[in-house]
Amino acid sequence: MEFNLKQILTAFMVLFAVIDIIGNIPIIIDLRKKVGHIQSEKASIIAGIIMVFFLFLGKSLLSFIGIDVNSFAVAGSFILFFIALEMILGITLYKDDADSGTITATVFPLAFPLIAGPGSLTTLLSLRAEFAIENIIVAVFLNVLVIYMVLKTSSKIERLIGATGIQIIRKVFGVILLAIAVKLFAANIKMLF
Repeated sequence: MEFNLKQILTAFMVLFAVIDIIGNIPIIIDLRKKVGHIQSEKASIIAGIIMVFFLFLGKSLLSFIGIDVNSFAVAGSFILFFIALEMILGITLYKDDADSGTITATVFPLAFPLIAGPGSLTTLLSLRAEFAIENIIVAVFLNVLVIYMVLKTSSKIERLIGATGIQIIRKVFGVILLAIAVKLFAANIKMLF
């Protein structure tokens, strides 16, 4: 087991950009208004468990159906590319039905699919093609801590940053994510040929 600070920071930033917890503050606030209370601890822990579980199970599942990690990483780079476009251009290419209106809002749609959704799960397997698994797990853990802090203080963050600040953060992370998607595609497409 060898921890690499550069890999941890890169994986953390990629996951942070994909999860986009800051950009999801308006959705979180709307959920709180609809259901009254969201259990920040439970949502964070469930999202973390889903991500770590998929990090380990995903590769076995892919092997079972005959897909290698590099192929999945190339497919994941396309998803990251489109998520980045959504963030930069302010458009919605993929939309979930977030109208649960029940007490289960902590688990669905918050923990899954808002936090641990298709983008973050694909990203985890894409990262696994390039980084050591222990560094990815640390990055997931750090993201879970950030998610917990943001969920606990979402109303204060919204007042502090404002709608314009949230939009700026989304666009900056969108550009970073776009560059990472291109790099991920380039690195893994070579492995396929």
